[in-house]
Amino acid sequence: MTPPVAPPPRADSHTGAIVAAVLTGLWLVVVAAFSQYGGWLFSQVMLALGLEMPGFSWPVIGLVAMLFAGGPALALALIPRLPAVRECGRAWAIGSGALGLGTGLRAIPGTENEWYLFALAAWAGIGYLVFRRRARFSWWGVVAGLIVLVPFLWVGALGGVTDTLLAVLAAIAVGGLASSTLDTVFFDVFEPSRARRIWLGGLAAGVALALIGAGAGGNGVQILMLLVLPPLGFAAAALRSTGALVGIAAFGPLAFVDPVEVNFFLLERDIPFWAFTASAIAWSVGLVFGLGYGLASRPLEAARRPLAIGTAVVVALGAGAVYAVAGQPGFYGDQLFVVMKEQASLAGLPTTTGLGPGRDQRVEAVYRRLVEHANRTQAPLRAQLDRWKLSYQPYYLVNAILVNAGPEVRAWLELRDDVDRVLLDQRLRPLPQPVGQTVGDIKQPPAAPEWNLQMIGAPGVWPRSQGQQIVVGSSDSGVDGKHPALASGFRGGDDSWYDPWNHTTFPVDHGGHGTHTMGTAVGKERVGVAPGSQWVACVNLDRNMGSPSFYLDCMQFMLAPFAIGGNAFTDGRPARAPHVLTNSWGCPPMEGCDIELTRPATDALAAAGIAFVAAAGNEGDRCGSIDAPPATDPAAFTVAAVNEDREVTSFSSRGQPASGKPDASAPGAQVLSAMPGNTYGVLDGTSMATPHVAGALALLWSVRPELVGDLDRSFALLRETATPVSGSPTCGDLEDAGAGIINVERAVLAAAG
Repeated sequence: MTPPVAPPPRADSHTGAIVAAVLTGLWLVVVAAFSQYGGWLFSQVMLALGLEMPGFSWPVIGLVAMLFAGGPALALALIPRLPAVRECGRAWAIGSGALGLGTGLRAIPGTENEWYLFALAAWAGIGYLVFRRRARFSWWGVVAGLIVLVPFLWVGALGGVTDTLLAVLAAIAVGGLASSTLDTVFFDVFEPSRARRIWLGGLAAGVALALIGAGAGGNGVQILMLLVLPPLGFAAAALRSTGALVGIAAFGPLAFVDPVEVNFFLLERDIPFWAFTASAIAWSVGLVFGLGYGLASRPLEAARRPLAIGTAVVVALGAGAVYAVAGQPGFYGDQLFVVMKEQASLAGLPTTTGLGPGRDQRVEAVYRRLVEHANRTQAPLRAQLDRWKLSYQPYYLVNAILVNAGPEVRAWLELRDDVDRVLLDQRLRPLPQPVGQTVGDIKQPPAAPEWNLQMIGAPGVWPRSQGQQIVVGSSDSGVDGKHPALASGFRGGDDSWYDPWNHTTFPVDHGGHGTHTMGTAVGKERVGVAPGSQWVACVNLDRNMGSPSFYLDCMQFMLAPFAIGGNAFTDGRPARAPHVLTNSWGCPPMEGCDIELTRPATDALAAAGIAFVAAAGNEGDRCGSIDAPPATDPAAFTVAAVNEDREVTSFSSRGQPASGKPDASAPGAQVLSAMPGNTYGVLDGTSMATPHVAGALALLWSVRPELVGDLDRSFALLRETATPVSGSPTCGDLEDAGAGIINVERAVLAAAG
């Protein structure tokens, strides 16, 4: 007797499972997007406060995201009887695991992206081996992947050789994991209707790719992957093939974007802008190709193989042409800043004060000792680097060598007895277009000195001197050398301007920051403290991010300027060193510095009698937020910011008890000064406060030239004559404002007494 055959389940019996799958898919996309965008935003807020995101944060975010996503996905994989829903559950559960694990691996710092890529390649490769079933390769997937990659070939740039090789491995592994997750078994459950496979299967595949993309890439890159990968679900469904398509597309964000550079601090139309532009184009291209594949009257998987291969070759050649002609070909990896163990002794050097030959001899003695010490102690390491044909650049102000190499060389360097430590020298990748110039929104200079100059007493000194005979040096984003408030004050000659970023030969400024600070220090047109002083300048953060090498390039130039194209070791002219330096910058760990990096440099400048004035930082009123060099250096005169009501601003960084930082305060809120393009603007920051002090020292030394180089006495005069701030302290009077608001008129009078 034939057993009765159970009737097929009615279509409406699966309604609950289908609704559950739809809601779960939406929920998983929300979890992926919220966890990644939220985590990235949190890291940026921490960065703005001068804090590093705790190492456990990303593993916690990853675990929570995996639990919130993985639970519903597993339920779909195990409970419903409808094969398509169960396959969605399986794919989404694997994607949830990828989301959680990849997110947790971001505990590896962004500055160690090579290790993150290695870990990503490892776990994704293991996932491919564990979950693989029946994957299918498609040359049309190669075609689509290459076209999605093109925007990154246009706007992005590769890192170092090691970074690039690891990105290749990571992209292959991510593609392999996607092919194991979204294989032919997955897509076949949406048959027999091809339209159903493409539209429903494509949507389901897009959810899985959102989860995988959210777990792939360092902090910042994953939000690009969240844009690039999900639209490819439709193309994958049309081709019933995922690996090559996803792997090639994933290579774009992984290889052509440095996660450290996807941050709030880079200027408008810098790396973040171009990275999101490329991702948006890739999203559009992926969606168009997916829908185009789906609407094709003749399925591409049925097309002849030679046609697919030929198309892939043509598209690959076209993509290569885009990279070679319109892109930024080459390798632009971070470099290694090698700090030598033996720093030069500053004992027994001249301590001559005042203007004249004695001052020149003092700076010369410091320069000669540092250069001799660096040449002698670096000789064995330089010889080895020469034998290995590794390019390098030596430094003397800090006894160090910049080496163009990756992590494999770093491991060897750290084992050497003559090396103290090896820092990562962050190098921003090039842009497809130059950053535009920032200009101010005020066309005319003020009719009279503004409140900030009145507060520090500068106009009261001008009848006696406006800073003549004193030269102020600025290390910043540059200076607009044609600005009417600054043009006549430029010292000129072939050794008054240095641009290690772009190698320009005349003072220029894209960002405006350096023009504003220099205008406050020495600008004419009633904006500068010491309008009679001359100025020289160096570019150390053209795009609002620097590195140990760029900061040291400029600091060395200030000790011994050299002609354009000259050698800092052999062509330095210490007699041309400026007297006062204004430094509205700081070097946090993100840029490669540690707390001790610039201390030998500022000590050496002090030994030469050059006043080094530094901004306290804008990390807010958290106690101890003055925590990055050079503001922390004992030899630096560190400046906090006050507003027009004489209150310490909320953004001004605070010192730690007994640290001696900040030293004093100056106006730093709503400060009017010069901006590029013959304009003026109002800016906030301790950056704006710092040049007030540099200009005040220029006035003091111009009136009392015997004080030039006498840093102890000059700094003491500024502290002793400072006036109290208003308001209640956050961390303590000294920790918030130092000695108080400087008053150069009182300092000049006190010096006479």
